Amino acid sequence: MTTFAELGLSDALIATLSGLGYDEPTPIQAQTIPLLLAGRDVIAQAQTGTGKTAAFALPIIERVTDDLTVQALVLAPTRELAIQVAEAIHRYGRHRALRVLPIYGGQPIERQLRGLAQGVQVVVGTPGRVLDHLRRGSLRFDHLRMVVLDEADEMLDMGFAEELEAILQLVPAERQTALFSATLPPAVQNLTLRYTRQPVRVSIAGEQLAAPRIRQIYYEVLARDKLDALCRVLDAEMPQLAIVFCRTRQEADDIGERLQGRGYAAESLHGDLSQAVRDRVMRRFRDGQLDVLVATDVAARGLDIAEVSHVINYDVPTDPESYVHRIGRTGRAGRDGVAITFITPRERRMLQTIERVTRTRIERRAMPTLADVAARRRAALRDQLREVVATSDLDSYTALVDELAATHDLRTLAAAAIKLLLNEAETEQVDTITRLDPAPAERAGRAERASRAKRGDTAERSHRSETGMARIQINLGRNDQVRPADIVGAIANEAGVPGRSIGAIEVRARVSFVEVPRRTARQVLQALNRTSLRGQRIRATLADETPVAA
Repeated sequence: MTTFAELGLSDALIATLSGLGYDEPTPIQAQTIPLLLAGRDVIAQAQTGTGKTAAFALPIIERVTDDLTVQALVLAPTRELAIQVAEAIHRYGRHRALRVLPIYGGQPIERQLRGLAQGVQVVVGTPGRVLDHLRRGSLRFDHLRMVVLDEADEMLDMGFAEELEAILQLVPAERQTALFSATLPPAVQNLTLRYTRQPVRVSIAGEQLAAPRIRQIYYEVLARDKLDALCRVLDAEMPQLAIVFCRTRQEADDIGERLQGRGYAAESLHGDLSQAVRDRVMRRFRDGQLDVLVATDVAARGLDIAEVSHVINYDVPTDPESYVHRIGRTGRAGRDGVAITFITPRERRMLQTIERVTRTRIERRAMPTLADVAARRRAALRDQLREVVATSDLDSYTALVDELAATHDLRTLAAAAIKLLLNEAETEQVDTITRLDPAPAERAGRAERASRAKRGDTAERSHRSETGMARIQINLGRNDQVRPADIVGAIANEAGVPGRSIGAIEVRARVSFVEVPRRTARQVLQALNRTSLRGQRIRATLADETPVAA
């Protein structure tokens, strides 16, 4: 078993690592740290979550001097990753009081100019902002000794090729270069040939890339059922924090809004958002004010939040590398994680490719039923009740129990209290998700094609009738600043219908549609027609009876 002492690190740094809870190096650290300490150039193929940040951060800490000049440069694809790397270097090197400065777009440049003028030893930045400072003359490489390209494949994929070339042409010829990348496509290999000197190639075995602490499962669903399946899985799994990955920015926004509309604390994160909005969303997610972050691949690069318990692939990733990147957001810092993927019947081949390349068996699961979700909620409540009984002072509540016990059976009272807490409906709900037989793919494929062919109002009304849902039309829409969350709030508050019972919500330009349990439709209509949204009176009708085009 290799130790940090055997890698050649100083006693002071080893003591700092021990205080942070790091007992032994990961494979990528054990292979790269001695090489970097010896001054060799390194090309390391390593997935996020394998400890790659410490693999280059620790040698940087050991090799820079006390002079307040820029001696090490780390380039990262996103501001989030740049901040995390800077924080890690500062944390590992606190025994030396190193000055580390992250520089990135979206932050006032004056603050970065002041930091550079005061003197720093390590700069961690995004390519665009680093090049900006170089052209301004505020960043100089006269004493630069080490350059690290972190997640090089992502920087090239995000269009930073020209910036990287310009920066690498300005660094001193006598410097050490380290490149870390999850994959090594031709563009990355060309970069290494031109800007490294006799590099040592380091890689982690393919089976290690699959993150063994992550439980990987998939559900096969029809495309039309995906949102309902996502909500069902969230209810059944009850994640601490979950990231839901989508392919497009539009889809991330749409799913985020629809989850809000169903009562989940969810927001979306993608490249079209301003930096201020991205910062706010990430702060809320880190602080636990959000349960679900709906993100695109690029937006979630470099996120390192140990409390993320679940990653959900709403869409199958287009390649195995993206799959590994995504699921690496969970199972951090030694914790167990869960990676869930939704596939449609025609996407089985894509999943098989991912399994073959990552050498991982992804377990197929049957979609949780409504009964499964109810059982999970009851089990969670049982555990919470046991904890409260063991740790809380209940004297202020026993008086009420004594009062009710005079006229009611205690067992019946307890059952009534649990029912109130869980807010479970009297009438059994109808499961709206089509359950697919795992064996015959042809049958599932036919069901999928049939569902896509049914586009008319008659088919939609028939489906809602079969599933016990009624569709209500509201006279307000996007033009009136109405959001799905507003509709859920109005129904839940005015009609007393739980948010989780509300089905699909569609907000169009001038009208909106919402599905509610058919047994509550008349109650919801009466309540909505007595209230207003965004200062305007609601006129609600059953859409089945009065179809209106947007």
